Amino acid sequence: DVRDRELDAHHPVKRMRPIASGQVDPTIALVLAVVLAAGGIVGGYLIDPELTLVVAAYLALMISYSYGLKRVVLLDVIIISIGFVLRAAAGAVAIDVPISPWLYICSMLLALMLGFGKRRHELLMLRDAASQHRANLDAYSVPLLDQIIAVTSSAAVVAYSVYTFTSPALPENHAMMLTIPIVLYAVFRYLFLIYKEHLGGSPELLLMHDRPTQVSILLWAIASGAILYWS
Repeated sequence: DVRDRELDAHHPVKRMRPIASGQVDPTIALVLAVVLAAGGIVGGYLIDPELTLVVAAYLALMISYSYGLKRVVLLDVIIISIGFVLRAAAGAVAIDVPISPWLYICSMLLALMLGFGKRRHELLMLRDAASQHRANLDAYSVPLLDQIIAVTSSAAVVAYSVYTFTSPALPENHAMMLTIPIVLYAVFRYLFLIYKEHLGGSPELLLMHDRPTQVSILLWAIASGAILYWS
């Protein structure tokens, strides 16, 4: 945010961020960032030495993103998605449980779908001023992003479906496949919101305010818990 504060000033929403709006001094923000990063590494080591490697890899990835990779078209969103995979990996290492590779793939594909959906929203909202906010937005086009979103959303559903059948951590009766329709609805709901309602700029806000999405996540959690408990 410190590095992008001048670019965020051209964004109708991001200009209200504490650093971009001037509410937080950049120097204080940088000092706090260093303290939190160091605390994350130390905390990771205290939990599990292997977790330190994952945390360090995540920090290196995000710093590389902020200082150059975010300006490389396509790679910018891929880097973000890898960050989500590292977060999942950190959780697995922290509690010492194996995670199916398909679940990592699902995390990456969902992050790609959300990331490219966000790029599409920015491109449509900012239009001629898009490159003033993000240097590589001019390299994207709405038709290109539509195709990428279609590919990643389809692949995410397929990956999740394969996960429900192949993960050794799930019941052998494949009952987890019963949650596939819920995941399908959640993905379709997101596509409806970005294409029909022209939303998608802040996926976290959609999660917080879109009631059908909240209900689908709740139903998935209840169904998954019941399947794991009784199977």
